[in-house]
Amino acid sequence: MKPPGTLLSTAENKIIMTKHDQKYSTEELAELFDNHMGSAIDTPLRSDAFDLSDEEKITQIASKFEDIMTILGLDLNDDSLRGTPLRVAKMYVSEAFAGLNPKNKPEMKLFDNKYQYRDMLIEKNITVHSHCEHHFVPIIGTCHIAYVPNGQVVGLSKLNRIVRHYAKRPQVQERLTRQIAEALMEGLGTPSVAVYLEADHMCVKTRGIEDAGSSTITMAFHGAFEDELQRQYFLNAVQ
Repeated sequence: MKPPGTLLSTAENKIIMTKHDQKYSTEELAELFDNHMGSAIDTPLRSDAFDLSDEEKITQIASKFEDIMTILGLDLNDDSLRGTPLRVAKMYVSEAFAGLNPKNKPEMKLFDNKYQYRDMLIEKNITVHSHCEHHFVPIIGTCHIAYVPNGQVVGLSKLNRIVRHYAKRPQVQERLTRQIAEALMEGLGTPSVAVYLEADHMCVKTRGIEDAGSSTITMAFHGAFEDELQRQYFLNAVQ
């Protein structure tokens, strides 16, 4: 199923689409494309990424951000600005990018499927708050996921927590979609997983092309969801 306004095409169980107004030039549409291009499934991290404690990272980031604000010409003696470097540092380490640290990944404890439920289970409208790794501005969206149990089931909140964990890092939407799907397949012990993610990218809405009307959709289908009928049941349920 292809909605109108498809900009990018299907590739390897992943569909990438950008809704857009036809008034844009080829160059402007190319910028929309470039702002969303992803890379490998693993988040690029240095080998020493976790040598510093969270407290040490907060201290160093606050100092660096104070430098940025000073270079911009802001007066850090002002009551409103004085605490900003530390606030930003705490937000980066403890909130916005907490998903970088593998120790924060939620455990997916499974339970025997004593209900003998064998059809797809869908968790809809999961809030996604992430940040574009190209400009460090927000990505705000909604994720729908589904899986077919393979002898065991998981508490519903764990599905939301997996989405949140991978969203809480600098991201591109293609990678985020794949990371969620791979984590669910591994954690649930089933190959039958579907992910549908639609998001607004502030790097597109508030800078550059400043297109306030576009959104980006990515999908991943595995196992039973590679079957067209099962895929259609899922898409009909979440749209």
